Amino acid sequence: MTNPTPRVAVINIVGLTPALLPHLPRLEAFATRGQVAPVAPMLPAVTCSVQATYLTGEWPSEHGIVGNGWYFKDECEIKFWRQSNHLIQSPKLWDALRAHDPSATIANICWWYNMYSSADYTVTPRPMYPADGRKLPDCYTQPMELRDELQAKLGTFPLFSYWGPNANISSSAWIAAAARYIDETYAPTLNLVYLPHLDYGLQQHGPDAAALSRQLAEIDAVAGDLIDHYERRGVQVMLVSEYGIERAWRPIHINRALREAGLISVRQEVGRDMLDAGMSAAFAVADHQIAHVYVNDPARCGEVRALLEALPGVAEVLDDAGKTRHHLNHDRAGDFVVVAEPGAWFTYYFWLDDARAPDYARTVDIHRKPGYDPVELFMDPHSPAKLNAGVALAKKKLGFRYLLNVIGFDASLVRGAHGRISDDPTEGPLLVTARPELLPHRPLVATDVYSAILAHLGVTAEEAVPA
Repeated sequence: MTNPTPRVAVINIVGLTPALLPHLPRLEAFATRGQVAPVAPMLPAVTCSVQATYLTGEWPSEHGIVGNGWYFKDECEIKFWRQSNHLIQSPKLWDALRAHDPSATIANICWWYNMYSSADYTVTPRPMYPADGRKLPDCYTQPMELRDELQAKLGTFPLFSYWGPNANISSSAWIAAAARYIDETYAPTLNLVYLPHLDYGLQQHGPDAAALSRQLAEIDAVAGDLIDHYERRGVQVMLVSEYGIERAWRPIHINRALREAGLISVRQEVGRDMLDAGMSAAFAVADHQIAHVYVNDPARCGEVRALLEALPGVAEVLDDAGKTRHHLNHDRAGDFVVVAEPGAWFTYYFWLDDARAPDYARTVDIHRKPGYDPVELFMDPHSPAKLNAGVALAKKKLGFRYLLNVIGFDASLVRGAHGRISDDPTEGPLLVTARPELLPHRPLVATDVYSAILAHLGVTAEEAVPA
């Protein structure tokens, strides 16, 4: 008789590093019972790319997730934070798990690309956008009825604390409570749980434990309770993180440099500048400390490369050979991938006059902006809407169209960034396990997380090889 597949929970605590563990007493106590294994950071060290690598055992060159967003060439549009699991072009670790044990079940609670997957139980933030202009907090689940079960028990998913100036522990606490409910109700073989809370404070304050004392205590309590829950139920617990966040002080306005060189085209909409990616000779998709630069006019590739290499704050410009070296040689990647120097990061700003910035620029709008905007974590102290935010929210709830324009353009507010490869393993991602014998006897790289999770599930090395 074969042994039953052991149950495993993988808790992804964003931004957790070996250097921060001593400030998290409950997590450190868990770690002392096993092993803290640094994971060599990958490029790009951003959420969607790293998670896809952990879940497939492949690099972006195979699974295709080259960043949190990229230029969809067939549509001539830049899109960030998509949600369909079909965008990942490699088999997932649960495919290998089911090949080993067809009865195994999988719960994915808020890891990215979580819609329309083959996992059994999934939860992901998914607001509703009625035609009257409102944005209503909600979530998407598989099976569909799980959504109503969770929100009846836990309340509506706290979307406005998940990201933006009001980002706080309540979203991670809701996710942890959902994970407990799913485990108690369905007892999945594999539980994947995403707790993003540390990410907010680290980008706002940098890796300063004193400034982060409240956020550290909050995530230690939420994650500590979740570990206790799983261990009481005989579930093996693994902790992982995706990247470390380094101190930042130098924003690079890469698209403004491209526009000043006559490479970016804009069109006017209601008196505002709008980036026209399809008509631009070249443009950058800014993603933290990485920027994918797409060149629509091949005759200007040399000009674009020279401009990028001369741009202050740029550490490296990866061409085809450089992309291959970093496993980023995929059609979705930019013609050039630009890497920032330590402490620097890329804004998406493409306008030259703040008065002509698009209307979404002063709002929290992660899908409309053609690049990542960490300034969304800060309330603009000079915004008149800040004083009337309560009135604005009330109007939105009543169905009135109203811009909540409370985000500024002061990129110097951002104190923490990630995306580039750090040389210090104490400031990078990690894997924590109570069963170190299941890890390879060498330093871990990102693709090893896949096989380490499967080893905890009893899947052999041969079975864990991606199909």
